[in-house]
Amino acid sequence: MKISIERGALLKAVGQAQSVVERRNTIPILANVLIEAEGDRVSFRATDLDIEVLDCAPAEVSRAGTTTVSAVTLHEIVRKLPDGALVTLTDDPTAGRLTVQAGKSTFTLATLPKEDFPMMASSEYVSTFKAPAAVLRRLFDKSKFAISTEETRYYLNGVYMHTATSEDGPVLRCVATDGHRLARIDAPLPVGAENMPGVIVPRKTVGELRKLLDEDEMEITVSVSETKVRFATPTITLTSKVIDGTFPDYTRVIPLGNTRKLEVDAAEFAKAVDRVATISSERSRAVKLSIDEDRLVLSVNAPDAGAAEEELAVAYGDERLEIGFNAKYLLEIASQVDRENAVFLFNSSGDPTLMREGGDMSAVYVVMPMRV
Repeated sequence: MKISIERGALLKAVGQAQSVVERRNTIPILANVLIEAEGDRVSFRATDLDIEVLDCAPAEVSRAGTTTVSAVTLHEIVRKLPDGALVTLTDDPTAGRLTVQAGKSTFTLATLPKEDFPMMASSEYVSTFKAPAAVLRRLFDKSKFAISTEETRYYLNGVYMHTATSEDGPVLRCVATDGHRLARIDAPLPVGAENMPGVIVPRKTVGELRKLLDEDEMEITVSVSETKVRFATPTITLTSKVIDGTFPDYTRVIPLGNTRKLEVDAAEFAKAVDRVATISSERSRAVKLSIDEDRLVLSVNAPDAGAAEEELAVAYGDERLEIGFNAKYLLEIASQVDRENAVFLFNSSGDPTLMREGGDMSAVYVVMPMRV
């Protein structure tokens, strides 16, 4: 195999591949990227047995071929090469070596047999549809903060993507929760997604997917089966196993009877929470909200560190309420608001609180209160 490729295109492709590779693994081939050159393209494939990423880039292929080389080492080399450099990769199968050449720099890397590289078994996808990158980005970006990190409740370690029916009709919905907070985000149901099975997309896959979704106008092809999910752009294909478990009935924890309504400037609220939380004890990070007519007082009382208080002007016309929250949870939810105002709906100091973005019902957040 011998190819010449522009440094920027190579860096992007190898960067995507090496981020999937597990740094510590007992199977040497899993640290490698599979490079396949044919025609006028070269593809880079990497896997950790749960996720597989395939990235294609245009290249000048002098001699077609296939090899595998350390993904992290190749990425580090390419990253340190000068911008605009033309990189030549030459494989010597008999010596088990790959030569990387750019300008006056030459590197020789050990390779492993391509036959040892594990391919993810292809799946019969039940449903395939297309969605704009901006829509998928919103669905996953606004829900991923609520993914649980508790390994014992493994079925909460991802985003539940499924179809549902809202007040506005059928939707594509993403939900994540860790038992303390919940995010439920809706988007219009794409054509072809009607019979899609609900799948739990793992946390690592959500992180890798984010790198595919930067161009707003790009259409992403999504394929779903009971065991796998695939996201494809014209050049990159990300395939992942889904979490084998049943996502809990999240509708039971979304309160319907919360009538006390508070409206506040989302950016100002987030900044105020951040300021008063500075002195709260790291363990609980509790912030108390004292709400009266058109007035909100945020306060923290940490006996060992001191106290803090800040007042905000809000729109609130119900009876006085005092309620406490974990500051980190409040900040994460407030930072999701794209619109100017955040709307909080309370019931009592012991019940879950609902938050949404102004009058937009397509994004709903729930946060459990704390005793303060």
